[in-house]
Amino acid sequence: MLGNIITKMFGTKHERDVKKLLPAVEEINRYFEEYQSLSEEQLIAKTDEFKKRLVDGETTDEILPEAFAVVKEACRRHVGTSWLVSDIELEWNMVHFDVQLIGGMALHDGKIAEMATGEGKTLVATLPTYLNALTGKGVHIVTVNDYLARRDCEWMGQIYKYLGLTVGVIQNQMTNAERKVMYECDITFGTANEFGFDYLRDNMAQTAEDRVHRNYHYAIIDEVDSILIDEARTPLIISGTVEQSAHDRYRQMKPTVENLVRKQLTMINDMISKAEKIVTSEDEDNYFEAGIHLLAANRGAPKNKKLLKLLKEPGMKKLMSDVEATFMRDKKLHEIDDRLYYFIDEREHSIALTDLGAKQLTPDEQKLFEIPDISTMLSDIEGDEELSVEERQKKTDEIYRMHSEKSEKVHAINQLLRAYSLYEKDSEYVIEDGKVMIVDEFTGRVLPGRRYSDGLHQSIEAKESVKIESETQTLASITLQNFYRMYDKLAGMTGTAETEAQEFFDIYKMDVMVVPTNKDVVRDDMEDQIYRTRREKYNAIINEIAERNEKGQPVLVGTVTVDVSETLSRMLKRAGIRHNVLNAKQHQREAEIVTEAGRQGGVTIATNMAGRGTDIKLGEGVIDLGGLHIIGTERHESRRIDRQLRGRAGRQGDPGSSLFFLSLEDDLMRLFGGDKLGSIMDRLGIEDGEVITHKMVTNAIERAQKKVEAQNFAIRKHTLEYDDVMNVQRKWIYERRLAALERSSIKDEVVELIEEVLDMIIDEHCPKGTYPEEWNIAALKEELRKIYLLNVELKDEDIETMTQEAFKEKIFGAVTHIYTQKESAYGDEIMRHLERYAVLSTIDRHWRDHLAEMDELRAGIGLRAYHGGMGKPIDIYKKEAFGVFEQMVNTIDKEIVNLVYKLQVNIPEQSREERRKETAMTATHKDASNMGFAQNAVQTPDGSQT
Repeated sequence: MLGNIITKMFGTKHERDVKKLLPAVEEINRYFEEYQSLSEEQLIAKTDEFKKRLVDGETTDEILPEAFAVVKEACRRHVGTSWLVSDIELEWNMVHFDVQLIGGMALHDGKIAEMATGEGKTLVATLPTYLNALTGKGVHIVTVNDYLARRDCEWMGQIYKYLGLTVGVIQNQMTNAERKVMYECDITFGTANEFGFDYLRDNMAQTAEDRVHRNYHYAIIDEVDSILIDEARTPLIISGTVEQSAHDRYRQMKPTVENLVRKQLTMINDMISKAEKIVTSEDEDNYFEAGIHLLAANRGAPKNKKLLKLLKEPGMKKLMSDVEATFMRDKKLHEIDDRLYYFIDEREHSIALTDLGAKQLTPDEQKLFEIPDISTMLSDIEGDEELSVEERQKKTDEIYRMHSEKSEKVHAINQLLRAYSLYEKDSEYVIEDGKVMIVDEFTGRVLPGRRYSDGLHQSIEAKESVKIESETQTLASITLQNFYRMYDKLAGMTGTAETEAQEFFDIYKMDVMVVPTNKDVVRDDMEDQIYRTRREKYNAIINEIAERNEKGQPVLVGTVTVDVSETLSRMLKRAGIRHNVLNAKQHQREAEIVTEAGRQGGVTIATNMAGRGTDIKLGEGVIDLGGLHIIGTERHESRRIDRQLRGRAGRQGDPGSSLFFLSLEDDLMRLFGGDKLGSIMDRLGIEDGEVITHKMVTNAIERAQKKVEAQNFAIRKHTLEYDDVMNVQRKWIYERRLAALERSSIKDEVVELIEEVLDMIIDEHCPKGTYPEEWNIAALKEELRKIYLLNVELKDEDIETMTQEAFKEKIFGAVTHIYTQKESAYGDEIMRHLERYAVLSTIDRHWRDHLAEMDELRAGIGLRAYHGGMGKPIDIYKKEAFGVFEQMVNTIDKEIVNLVYKLQVNIPEQSREERRKETAMTATHKDASNMGFAQNAVQTPDGSQT
């Protein structure tokens, strides 16, 4: 059987990959035959035998055939038995096929196994999971949601437990203590986000006991394309509320923005009317002017229904495109934008206020955009010798405050404009229980707890007149790419990875292996049907559903947004067709709805890949009706998502079919090539209501998808390039923090730091190679007082003959004496706790502020590079990020030392006398009399002085 499959895969890389593994498949099956004669005790004992052999030096590769055979035999012995899975009793009926053994070996090798829907990816994972769990280092099985993590843990967990391994699952609401128990298991199931957030929380923990992760040994990611590709643009962020949130400014600026939006709408409608008048009067001399009106309207409101209707007219899109090409060639596109109050770049998802728009604001609001050059103002203050130090500081603080206030209001206006112009309810978000909930653009699921950053979420809340939640500040963040690249070995499973094979290799160094199906795929993938308008397309979809439903064939309709799913649902209700809807608003019944989708007469509408991970099994008599019929309501911007939708039908050799309905008004068509398609339809003489099925159009659609895929890959790569810079800094901070957390004592590091900081400030104020009279003694005295609580009384004659080294040695003796006095006063245990607190609290506070600063740096770097001709933005970012990080580290070092010196601890009365005695016995006073030093008296816990 396997040989027949291989012969069909001639001359490909996949054929070579599979051929290499065929001898191993035969070896596994030989062991499988042998193990069938083992008693239950003997089979289970194999687990301990394998563990011992690994300890004795054998590798997982060497024991692979035997380990895989043990799992296969365990599965065979469970056939016919049943147990509870998500409160439903399921009967086990699975034993690994040869192709599944191949998939298991691919996963063990750290590859991505592409396996068609229904080919048993979950069963395949049992093989490498068991093998790698034998090392005792833990295996993480990563799923797309909590339900699948729990389901797979209960379903496959029975096999692992039977073989003597421990199994756990991470769920969203678990406590730290519960999570820690789960991570101690040999195998842990959980979502991509939960594993990542636990990593971030571990690096915010205040005690070693609060950390939950063990290590990052081996992970298998289910639906790997969804997690490592689709989710990769959004970093994992743990946020805390800002102490003094300025979220009221969104409510304050809302009327201003609403006024602009209304005025722009009036202007756009007027432009469209003028263009329409020119076109209908057939005034060809003014056609170019009509094109200008169309282009301006498209730049100001690309989704305007009146505009979209006019652009459907023959030749209109071409006219607009020709005008745009002319203005771009002459570098005068800004003249079009200047006609508007604000303009929108839909592809870049950005928006910008024009000078005309700014003039519509009140005089006070216009002043917000007059942000002066801070550096010049600060230089003027610094150069004003008449100002005292306190006055300088006061004026500097006032400049920063005013600048911050203006910047925040300008930012609020921009974000509100984005909220009104780029984000639509029931598309990008839904309103649930008075809250704005983000909808995942790839799965159609609501993302609980996820919020847009940078004030955008507050802007949408203001727009929708719901409660505006407090703004948040990033406490910790990491991209999914950098989190999963930490694992010693990473593998993945999906039904669709081949189109992104290059990205998987470039970013993760993971090879994609296409595993052959156990049975041939016989699904009929029909040519796309393309219409001019959405209305015509929707009518055709309803007719198709009705026709299939009449004969009892089940239909699954895939939509891109909640809005489209509800539109089709209303049309089906009017047509009297019973159906289920699965979108972000009905997610609670997801598994139930998906399970019913394959029954005779079933009609299911699902946003994108909602329900992914749950097989649609055909009901009785459905095979004779042609199997499950898939209808796509538009092409997704990624070919891979389209393949996923098609793949819901035709599982395990079942019959099935798929058909996509498209229109020139679909976002993909409109943004990437709709004008060319419109021209093609004009040439072919396609009238309204007619459908086109043509290879030329299909190719144009595929080119548009490739264009978007390339753009999205560039965005993900761009995100990773920037996060790679942060990743180096993150690792350094987290490693330093972890050392302070886990070591019983960090006294040596603190004493070393005390000297390093002293070196830093003496080098700054008393540079090597300079004479004592050139030293800035006043500034040095101030720093010693602030950091070490050391008052220095210096006379000129004391330092005239001093070298820097001798000077440093004397000061170090004095600051060390203060430290030892404090240690004697508090005792070893309390001093160690105090040092740990000083390190952790200082790192946490500055890392939090550093993340905000890096966000600001990144946000402004592109504009600076563009205007300043300073080179590539990423290169400027790397250079400046290093400077900011270096400065932060120096500040952290100083503050840790300062905290160690200034923190006071209250100790119970009983201990005070003991501490005083201890102090009397251990304190020594290092000679500093000839320097005129008088260190601050160190206050002991009982209030006395030493």
